[in-house]
Amino acid sequence: MTDKKVLVEAHRGFCVQYPENTLPAFEAAMALGVDGVELDVRLSADGVPMVIHDATLNRTCGVEGKVTDLTLDQLKALSAHYPGKFGQRFADGTVKIPTLEELLQLRAKKRPDLLLDVELKQTSPEYVDAVVGLLRQYQVLDYCCFFTYDAPVVEYTKKAHGVRTMGFPDFNMRNFGPDSYAFYDEICLSVAQAKSEIFPIYEAKGLPMQMYVADNEQDAAICIEKGAALIMANDPVPLLRVLGRL
Repeated sequence: MTDKKVLVEAHRGFCVQYPENTLPAFEAAMALGVDGVELDVRLSADGVPMVIHDATLNRTCGVEGKVTDLTLDQLKALSAHYPGKFGQRFADGTVKIPTLEELLQLRAKKRPDLLLDVELKQTSPEYVDAVVGLLRQYQVLDYCCFFTYDAPVVEYTKKAHGVRTMGFPDFNMRNFGPDSYAFYDEICLSVAQAKSEIFPIYEAKGLPMQMYVADNEQDAAICIEKGAALIMANDPVPLLRVLGRL
């Protein structure tokens, strides 16, 4: 199976081998030859966009606290080694929570064609403006798709910035309204949803479909068969193999 029209995306970087949402994970994904990466962004207490999924630091760094309560300097003093998953393998203090700007600098150096799926983890207009503004500053908005589980944030992002947006099926979303689909450029479906009886409902929306996460060859083949334009994977290797790209 060699449909190269299907884009391959590393979910939070190559996160089966490296701590998710860190520069080593993103750099390893780039080296694999993926088309894009998915990442999550939250603001530090002093307003710096940081690449991290969770609101708290327990899973990422093994410490108590909230990302938004700590400054950039305080967050950078932590080790993002994901102790519950990797134990002490990355606990030498060299793996940090990256800023969004650090990821953009790495991208510019290593893979200036890399696509970015940016999950907006907070809901305020000021937060969205800060994240989109930094990506605009680096002139990468044409490579970006912004998504979230909050329907009004999708709407605000589309109306305020005119960028490419994505959401999930209505029942997965918060605050979904009667016209919320009008602000979607793409729709994101899980592998389980692609396999289920509800799939035709969302296929009929006529939107490009992203699917997540296909970490084995069987799931990758199903997503391709179902017409995914882009497939996310924690481990992109099986997907790349199915597509004949290794």
